[in-house]
Amino acid sequence: MFAAHSVESAPEASRPAMQAVAGASGGTVPDAVARLAASPELLNGFLALSASFERCTLDALAREVVIMTVAVRNQCHICVAMHTGKLRKLGAETELIAALREERALTDERLEALRMFTLDVLSTAGGVDDDALKALRAHGYTERNALEVVLGIGTYTMSTFANRLVRAA
Repeated sequence: MFAAHSVESAPEASRPAMQAVAGASGGTVPDAVARLAASPELLNGFLALSASFERCTLDALAREVVIMTVAVRNQCHICVAMHTGKLRKLGAETELIAALREERALTDERLEALRMFTLDVLSTAGGVDDDALKALRAHGYTERNALEVVLGIGTYTMSTFANRLVRAA
């Protein structure tokens, strides 16, 4: 089993990231971070990619749709719980959150197009057809946004796989 590290017990290269996360979350290190700290490369890599995804041109709600689509598909319960909380903080409707959690179509057509594109990228390992790209673009998304979806998928596939592996709670 994977140990939940404290800042003091973690590998040296994980400590700055753990301290930064603790500072941003009221002084506590979340269990997932404490367990992922066993690999400074993974922890620091995920945090850097996550920060990059947060800076992309997709709006916050769209980013969360991508993240929740990946988290639910990959059955990462801690990720689903954490990002449900983030969606609530963003003021997302209860029905949107429920639909994402239950893998149901979203009533917002634009967000549903993004969810379906995310699933298509996942199921084809990026080999989506022209119709999938056209459907995404028809809802106001750009080529840049399509690539940002890939960034989100990569970032949160790493996170969901690692969190499941270490049994983060």
